[in-house]
Amino acid sequence: MSDVAELTFPPLMWGEEAPGSAFDHAIMRATLGCDAGLVAHHLGAAEMEAALVFAPEVPLSQAMTMLPLCGVGFQNALGALAPPEVAVHLDWWGGIRVNGARCGGFRAMASGSDPEAVPDWLVIGFTLPLIPPSEETGQTPDDTALFAEGCADVAPPALLEAWARHTLNWLNRWEGEGTAPVHSEWRGLAHGIGEDVQNQSLTGTFLGVDELFGMLLRDADTTHLIPLTTVLEDPA
Repeated sequence: MSDVAELTFPPLMWGEEAPGSAFDHAIMRATLGCDAGLVAHHLGAAEMEAALVFAPEVPLSQAMTMLPLCGVGFQNALGALAPPEVAVHLDWWGGIRVNGARCGGFRAMASGSDPEAVPDWLVIGFTLPLIPPSEETGQTPDDTALFAEGCADVAPPALLEAWARHTLNWLNRWEGEGTAPVHSEWRGLAHGIGEDVQNQSLTGTFLGVDELFGMLLRDADTTHLIPLTTVLEDPA
């Protein structure tokens, strides 16, 4: 396993080790006006965290594509490093699933919540448990950790670097080709499409997403469109 000080990031990205929560550190730095491309990270023994700062040039409703885009980058990164039999999927809310079980996830926060306004900054971060909190894993079969799923040889620093590279690749594709490639890739990785889910006060069948990754939820009466901006966390 390489040392954190030796981490290498692609052009236009640079790393910064966070003393605690990588997500909180990235938000603090974004609020103070750091440039886009900062990758805050905290690689612990039992859990790894990372967060990427964006400076969107489009309204928040469009900028939220960065949440599934970062998820696709993560899936591509872990898929390249993990054994081929390990399956990695993504929840609409940002959750990560490894071999079907929940294994951490992504979160998002922006400088504002108006879907039609261009935010000053947007932070997308993930937390990934490496070791189960208890040896009694049979008590929580729907939750898992990376090393418990045949990925003990996946080094967190290498996964972090790979996530940055794959995410930048998808960011470049999004800027050059629009949302369609991201949409196509994400749909093939999405968990729960065609199943009954609950989103806020609504329950229905998850039909898929619209062009801005809003959830299409069909109940007995109609199809609801739930914008992806609803998963944003409120700034403290």
